[in-house]
Amino acid sequence: MYDPLLDRNIGASQAYPDSYWAQHTDIAAPTVPLQQDLRSDVVIVGGGYTGLSCAYQLATRFNREVTVLEANQAGWGCSGRNAGFVLRGTGRLGLAQLIQRFGAECAGLFHQEYGVAIAQVKQMISAGNIRCDSQPEGYLKVAHNAAMAADLPAQAAFLQRQFGYQAEYVSPQQLKRDYMHNAQAYGAIKFPDCFGVNPLALAQGYAAMAQQSGVQLYTGSPLLSWQRETDGGFLLQTPKARLRCKQLVLATNGYTPKGLYPALNRACLPVLSSIIVTQGLTPAQLEQSGLQHTQLVMDTRALKYYYRKLPDNRILFGGRSAVYGKDAEKAVYPARLLAALKACFPMLADLRCDYHWSGWVAVSYDDLPRICEAEPGLFYAAGYCGSGVSFSTLAGVRLAELATGVAVPPLPIYQSRLAPFPLPAFRRLGQQGYYQWGRFKDRFL
Repeated sequence: MYDPLLDRNIGASQAYPDSYWAQHTDIAAPTVPLQQDLRSDVVIVGGGYTGLSCAYQLATRFNREVTVLEANQAGWGCSGRNAGFVLRGTGRLGLAQLIQRFGAECAGLFHQEYGVAIAQVKQMISAGNIRCDSQPEGYLKVAHNAAMAADLPAQAAFLQRQFGYQAEYVSPQQLKRDYMHNAQAYGAIKFPDCFGVNPLALAQGYAAMAQQSGVQLYTGSPLLSWQRETDGGFLLQTPKARLRCKQLVLATNGYTPKGLYPALNRACLPVLSSIIVTQGLTPAQLEQSGLQHTQLVMDTRALKYYYRKLPDNRILFGGRSAVYGKDAEKAVYPARLLAALKACFPMLADLRCDYHWSGWVAVSYDDLPRICEAEPGLFYAAGYCGSGVSFSTLAGVRLAELATGVAVPPLPIYQSRLAPFPLPAFRRLGQQGYYQWGRFKDRFL
């Protein structure tokens, strides 16, 4: 499997992974690779949520001439491989942590921006009539042990008091009665405005909206190299043609090839997230497990598990995976996820796994993304830390605004670049150490 920390070549025109999403999405006919030299006002590298959202905004709001280069197919990266959790947030810091780092007023702005991100996704779905199997709203943050559960009522009250957000504490008894018979669930907080989608269908919808707005989308066209020209613009090299542009947007996030932009490569740790999808549950299994709902679920482990019931009554279940891309397809990883699912729901002991795939998310050093002009005319958005389905769409909006000189909200993530990891050559060793610590903590603490 392609590994962005090791590989300089992402490939070209590769098929989607053999995922549940790829098998249950009407895939649009692929566009053609770029085959002749051209000029464009703006070139966006990456055909995922961020790049396509940015392209759509630049074309519709600002009447810019936009070209999108995608190495493989629209949504081929993590935009088409994630779990489809449209959540309120990004990065790895909760609102209480944001208050500690930036103060209450700034944390309130983050909270507002997270709400804008969800609204932006809904607006895009509506405007593009995107059929992405949007499920009813509701997300459960489930305590996986009694110690983590003790603070849940205070957390829900804090969200209501500080931000006016109608989070709801769900007691263990209510959780079992209304949502799940999970042997490792000790209560939850319910977030009312989050929802699930088919993420690949969402990406396909964004691509169609961008193209209908006049954006030129070229698939099978990886960016091999780029350089500055004397006029301050950029000269880009693809396998079959060259482009010149005034502004360059890197919307590659966890799929940024090694060496493409060293400042960005050093500032992100690509981390594999792995997902399985089971066979469909029978009516008896649904009754026994209590999984009659379509709420999104994520637990409070250091190495979190997340899951939801899909429209055809299969269970999607995900978590962290291999450290290196070469190990992503090893059988131990889907087996580990299936075992974790059955530990939560012992009544599903006979359940089998029908699909397994992985995708790269990008973790930043300070646990927050950046959407910025890294140098004159060059922009990027990256570092969502695996929480980017909603926010990456809004990041495309903010990138378009930055590129056209429109003021963006005064948040730290829009005012600086990603900081490089100390000793970046040892990032994977640190990741392995963190995984060992996380498994120890989740088991014994």
